[in-house]
Amino acid sequence: MPAEGLAAAVTLPGEDFSRVALTPAAVDLLRMLWERHGPLMFHQSGGCCDGSSPMCYPAGDFITGDSDVLLGLFDLADGLQPRPLEFWMSREQFNYWSHTHLTVDVVPGRGSGFSVEAPEGKRFLIRSTLMDWPS
Repeated sequence: MPAEGLAAAVTLPGEDFSRVALTPAAVDLLRMLWERHGPLMFHQSGGCCDGSSPMCYPAGDFITGDSDVLLGLFDLADGLQPRPLEFWMSREQFNYWSHTHLTVDVVPGRGSGFSVEAPEGKRFLIRSTLMDWPS
């Protein structure tokens, strides 16, 4: 894996650029969590419970719908088996963050009890940068 991390596959119709990435530390933690919990997903709500922290759930434990946008799809495979991980964001939050590229990173500390990394003494967070739009 490159030192810069893992970019998500493009999922939004009409786009040809990744909107979200994982740092190498996030990939390592997610692979370990996958071993414990099975398939995983992220949801970025921007609401209560840690505000804008991305929440990591066992896949399917957070029900998505028309009020959510699938921003990216990662493959966490470190061997032959694919390990897909979807990154969702509430549509309302996406309206605010549509001009940014998001990178999921890991820092020490406890985040929300709802996110699967909480018992590990680590928490996921978002680092954002303005996107360079094609001319």
